[in-house]
Amino acid sequence: MLSGTIATVKANEAPFAIAIHGGAGAIQQSKMTPSLRTTYEAKLNEAVAKGYQLLSQGKSSQQAVIAAIQILEASPLFNAGKGAVYTFDEEHELDASIMNGKTLNAGAVSGVKTVKSPIALAEKVMEESVHVMLSGEGAELFAKNKGLPLVDNSYFNTEHRYKALLKAKKKLSEKEQELKNFQAAHQSLPTEFKVGTVGAVALDKAGNLTAGTSTGGMTAKRFGRVGDAPIIGAGTYANNNSCAVSATGHGEYFIRYHVAADICARVQYQNIPLAKAADIVINDVLVKAGGSGGVIAIDAQGNITMPFNSEGMYRASMSSNGQSFVGIFHNE
Repeated sequence: MLSGTIATVKANEAPFAIAIHGGAGAIQQSKMTPSLRTTYEAKLNEAVAKGYQLLSQGKSSQQAVIAAIQILEASPLFNAGKGAVYTFDEEHELDASIMNGKTLNAGAVSGVKTVKSPIALAEKVMEESVHVMLSGEGAELFAKNKGLPLVDNSYFNTEHRYKALLKAKKKLSEKEQELKNFQAAHQSLPTEFKVGTVGAVALDKAGNLTAGTSTGGMTAKRFGRVGDAPIIGAGTYANNNSCAVSATGHGEYFIRYHVAADICARVQYQNIPLAKAADIVINDVLVKAGGSGGVIAIDAQGNITMPFNSEGMYRASMSSNGQSFVGIFHNE
């Protein structure tokens, strides 16, 4: 739904805009009560409005992306930060990444358990280390050295995620007995256990793009599994010459098909409009491969697209052209 004017924009002012997502997957419209929808929409609006406010003040797209994602990380509604899903061993392992479209610098973290804001740590890796990705205990030591807030792993606990874990483990046990193989059993889990992420993409007044993504990963994941969220080019990508993309969905497919970078490459090298490039990758390439999910994307002109091939995707956007949007399902 598009709604009225956000702000009066001067005719000669450079465009700026932001889009966010709170994950895609098996979001059943039949179970989305009016009150629950209002709760989700309120948090999406809070996050996108915060990012937009910073952009309107002339702050960088990187600052806007971080601020928006941190609001979603702090909400138990989404599979990132406070609302992260549980691993098979009943704890939380968090991943995040960020990329700057002007410099092509990037930072990512995977498998962190005690960092309150994984996206903040990813930014520190990008700006204050010589590396792109840090993982596990090393990433947490780096966070401690940089003075980032640390918490006990139980901080991320939520009752509804724990119930989802128990449900997933029951299904896994039944399938493992039948198939005699954990990996095969895990592949048989319904989509709802395999997806869920938050992310943001933004264009600032200086014409710079940034993309960021944060997640708790996959319910009942084992063996240090890492999805697409911290993989530059798969779950996150930004380049001022093309676009910025944050993905959400079944991460293994987004890694194999290099989804975020593929969309931007089609824009840059084939001169395909952003909306068409994203649609091809999400609703053709991924669908044929069996991958479920979606992306939010923005180009250097401030055009926004948010395609998904799953039942729903929590998403919102605000633009200096006066348009705002919040939606969950198709045809909204």
